[in-house]
Order: sequence, then structure tokens, then C-alpha cells
Amino acid sequence: MDSLISNAYTQALEVIGSVEPRIADATRQELADQRASLKLIASENYASPAVLLTMGTWFSDKYAEGTVGHRFYAGCQNVDTVEALAAEHARELFGAPYAYVQPHSGIDANLVAFWSILANRVESPYLQKMQSKNVSELSEADWETLRHEFGNQRLLGMSLDAGGHLTHGFRPNISGKMFHQQQYGTDPETGLLDYDAVAAKAREFKPLVLVAGYSAYPRRVDFAKMREIADEVGAVLMVDMAHFAGLVAGKVFTGDEDPVPHAHITTTTTHKSLRGPRGGMVLAQEEFAADVDRGCPMVLGGPLSHVMAAKAVAFAEARTSSFQAYAQMVADNAKSLAEGFLSRDATLVTGGTDNHIVLLDVTSFGLTGRQAESALLDAGIVTNRNSVPADPNGAWYTSGVRLGTPALTTRGFGHDEFDKVAELIVEVLSNTERGTTKAGEPSKASYALGDGVADRVKAQSAELLDKHPLYPGLVLG
Repeated sequence: MDSLISNAYTQALEVIGSVEPRIADATRQELADQRASLKLIASENYASPAVLLTMGTWFSDKYAEGTVGHRFYAGCQNVDTVEALAAEHARELFGAPYAYVQPHSGIDANLVAFWSILANRVESPYLQKMQSKNVSELSEADWETLRHEFGNQRLLGMSLDAGGHLTHGFRPNISGKMFHQQQYGTDPETGLLDYDAVAAKAREFKPLVLVAGYSAYPRRVDFAKMREIADEVGAVLMVDMAHFAGLVAGKVFTGDEDPVPHAHITTTTTHKSLRGPRGGMVLAQEEFAADVDRGCPMVLGGPLSHVMAAKAVAFAEARTSSFQAYAQMVADNAKSLAEGFLSRDATLVTGGTDNHIVLLDVTSFGLTGRQAESALLDAGIVTNRNSVPADPNGAWYTSGVRLGTPALTTRGFGHDEFDKVAELIVEVLSNTERGTTKAGEPSKASYALGDGVADRVKAQSAELLDKHPLYPGLVLG
């Protein structure tokens, strides 16, 4: 099998290189860079060769607007097979009554969900008319008219600094333009969700949509409680599980921590912890199925048939016992990483984790998130800066660094390796000094990493990485 995979990629790169050698070179270099880096970005992973190869086929050449058996183009019988298989695997994997696998991304999936909720719950001829338009064509006057027609419909989602996502009602995002929005946060002392406070906010605001789920919240959520809150105020519960879908698929999150049985609509990406191709998906209860099914052309353009095929392969992989073992290890490794930080006196938002995310508050090192992210990258550790609750540095510079365990767990890292990763990160940050501006004020961007630290950390990282090679057996000729 290793030789087949190596031959497939070697030959593919030779074909690509015959047309544009710089693209082939960049592709080879990307593999080399990923092999040589400690990748800790919580939203990234490594898809299997089977998933990656599935995307490079002639399904890319086919237009297929519409749904299975009801396309606006002829000759879509094979696309129908692909989409039906992907949806079947998704329904079985997540125990969902309905699955829509066409969204190109998580944001697209959320847009489909929002418009489906509005179409399902709000009667408006103007809304029906506007559904035929691309959202990018709408002017601010269109949005004002739409909001008026919606009856100024309301959305309540988790705030960005508490761990929510841009699409959960952040004002500059389209979700903040579609709805009159407010946000709930976390307890200022613990950083944890306060369900009583969320309920009180919902009773006061009375939203049409209550959004649960997160992008940078390092704890599990009780979705049964969130559904109780939604039901009490007559809201639709929408859960964005883009980050933790792999932990749901792998049966790490079950019962009240599994959003699918409790939410009216659940959205997700298909990469991240789910380890599939880049894309999105909507899972829904039957009452919303017909509205979600109009995602194309309501919000989406032509489905990416080659990516839907790769989703089917990834979902098939996720239905195995080996994936369940992987998902449990992702959560276990996050605890090991958190414990490694805490034992070295680092500060974590909420004081730990029980999912795949560790949110490190870097103010104790005298740094901003941007400085920490850059210094770590210099040392071969790939992370991303992230806001912490009530962040004094805002969403650009931030005061935190978000870390995730899915990618390195795919490479085979375990408890000891993640403890070492925590040690290396603390070593880098402890040896990074904040720079100053031209006026002599503390800078939020510039920094100075101590002499020899980057090389020393890279050497120790290489020892870990060499024990757990990325795509072992894949040799490019």
C-alpha cells in the first residue's frame, strides 16, 4: 500500500510539474514543512491519503446544482451516487434524521442554517424573493428591508472573546447583519458557561435563534440545557460543532454532550477533528429538512462533487472503531497538554480542558498573543493567537494562544510527547521579550526571542517528530 500511495503522488506531481513546476515544488515543500513542524492549530488536521486522493478526480469537472434526483444539469447520475453515499454515512455516523453535505465550508453551512430557519419560521414574500439572490449582491438597504420583513428577528450566540465564532452574531460578519443580535459570555471568575445567565439573557432578549457551540472554548457543553433554554423562549437551537465534530463522531461526547439529538439544526466543518476534506455540512431534524435542501441555489453555488466524494470516504473512516480510539486519544492528549502547562505554572483559560482545545493566556509571560504566536513559529511550533474573555488586547493582537491536539494525535503523539510539547512552548515564551515602539512604548507586535532558543527547540521537536512521521511510507520520487 505504501508503494501505491508513493507512486500515486510522485506521478501526480510529475504531471502537475509538466504544466507549472512551481506549483509542484510548492506542494512538495508544503509536505516537508508540515512534516517538520509541531502543528497545534486546533482547526487543522491531516486527512488520509484516501481522502486526499478522492478530491483529485474528474468529479471536479461536473456541475450539479440541485439535489439528488433533482438536478438542473443533465448527466448527474454519478454525482447523485456520491452525494447520497456521503449523506447516508453522515446520518449513520451522527444519528441524524437528515444530512446535507453540499456546503463548501463551515460558514456556508451556517448561512444555509440561518436562511433555513428564517424560511421555516418567518412568513415573508420578500424573503422568498430574496432567497433567489446571492447574499453578496445585497446592499445595506436590502439588509434593512430584510430585517424589517423578518420582524427584526433576533439571534443570541456566544461572544467572540468567550470562545464563540464570527458567524455566531459578530456584528462585522454577515450573521451580525442578518439579525438583531446579542451575545452571551462566560462567568468572569471561572471562564465557564453559566447556563442560568444564558437563560436569563434569553428570557430578556427572546431570540428566534439560540446558537451554541464554540471555536475556542476548552470545555464541553450541556446541550440538553441549551435546548431547555431555547424551548422556554420559543427559539430554534442551532449548534455549530465544527470544532468538536470528531469527538461527537468518535463517541467521546455522548448523551447531553452530543448536540445532534438536542439541536433543531447542527452545522459542522468536515475537516478539523473529523479529519476529512475542507468543507461543511448541515444536520437537521425533519421539520427543517426541506428548507435546508434548498441550500443550493438559496445560498450556495454549484456543489463540489469531488469534495462530497471525499466527505463520503472520510465519514466511512470515521465509522470505524479505530477512529473512536483516535477521538478518545485527542481528548486524553488535550488533558496531558493542559497538565503539562499547569505543572509549569502557565495560565489556562478555565484552568484546563475537557475537549481538544487548550487556551493559553500568555499575559503571564508579558506577551500578547501575536508576539507569542510569532515566537513559537520561529521555533517551529505552529499555533494561532486567540482572544481570551474580556481581552484587553482585542481580537487582532489578543492575549491568548489557542492550541489543539487533533493533528499531532493523528501523527501518534501521546501523553509523554504532549507533556514535552508543553515544556517546549513554555521554554520559548519564557525566553521571549516584548519589543517597544519607536516612541518607547511597549509594543503589541514586535518581540525578541533569546539567542539559540529557536534552534534548540527545533532540535528537540525534531526528535519527537521523527518518532511519529507524517504519512509514513510516503516517499516522493
